[in-house]
Amino acid sequence: MSNVYDNILGLIGKTPLVRLNTVTKEIPAKVYAKLESYNPGHSTKDRIALHIIENAEKKGLLKEDSVVVETTSGNTGFSLAMVCIIKGYKCILAVSDKTKAEKIAYLKALGATVYICPANVPANDPKSYYEVAKRIAAETPNSVYINQYFNELNIDAHYQTTGPEIWEQTEGKITHLFACTGTGGTLSGSAKFLKEKNPNIKIIGVDADGSILKSYHETGEIHKEDVHPYQIEGMGKNLIPSALLFDKVDEFIRVNDEMSAYRTREIALKEAIMGGYTTGAVTQALIQYAQSHELTENDFVVLIYPDHGSRYITKVYSDEWMAQQGFINNCVHNYDEVFKTEYIK
Repeated sequence: MSNVYDNILGLIGKTPLVRLNTVTKEIPAKVYAKLESYNPGHSTKDRIALHIIENAEKKGLLKEDSVVVETTSGNTGFSLAMVCIIKGYKCILAVSDKTKAEKIAYLKALGATVYICPANVPANDPKSYYEVAKRIAAETPNSVYINQYFNELNIDAHYQTTGPEIWEQTEGKITHLFACTGTGGTLSGSAKFLKEKNPNIKIIGVDADGSILKSYHETGEIHKEDVHPYQIEGMGKNLIPSALLFDKVDEFIRVNDEMSAYRTREIALKEAIMGGYTTGAVTQALIQYAQSHELTENDFVVLIYPDHGSRYITKVYSDEWMAQQGFINNCVHNYDEVFKTEYIK
């Protein structure tokens, strides 16, 4: 039987590559998006959740009635909760208060216990979602802390799957890879594989305005003055994750909340791709990159689109939320009219 699986975990990986035809039409290169929303958990984090949990099982760290604990901005939590259901483990997650209510509802629907922590505190603060997850794991018997930010298996999952898929799908013609950096695992694992195949491939990390990753890559130092609140979830950091292999990254591009939001909505409107906030961020990074780098018709660019837009309906796709942020324009008509709803009275 073809296209038949024993459970939903068999659907993880082998996501499609789709050409962008309108949003990037001013860029002469061929530009393709790798749609990680086609994973069953609707994000690239399915790959690491399954890989890390199955590795823990092989080592005997996870047994019957074990508890999986993790820090997440949402997507890793969805993936872990999904895998835990199939594997029979309890799932406890610490999230920041930037996480929208619908994401928390999603996590709870998948059986996870959720702790909501303040976002705007240092990473080493006892109330940060990093420290809360560590404490819960230490206090919970028979638990395993996934620790995605400092877990080499995060990198390995993408080295074994995402990188090879991109190489095969592009028939080795890829010249540039763009990916958002949160934990860094997606970019690092893919980059490690692709650089081994062709060291001339340019690896571009996408960082958030308000994060320290870009300046750390350039100077080797943490610049605390870079840190300020921002809205894009799952991208950028106020700590340096060991799952981010800086030596595999050629350059970082920093993008802001506003332009990433406009670009996310433009991608939906022009390409019919309902992507998450980071979809707009990685596309905006390419557009900024193209303003200072020469791209030709011989270049083959791949953007990793990490997740699905359904998790951002009350955020970046909401007129009300956009207005609250002061984002009053969009990349299509320079006003929000195209997105407004008319009421018949």
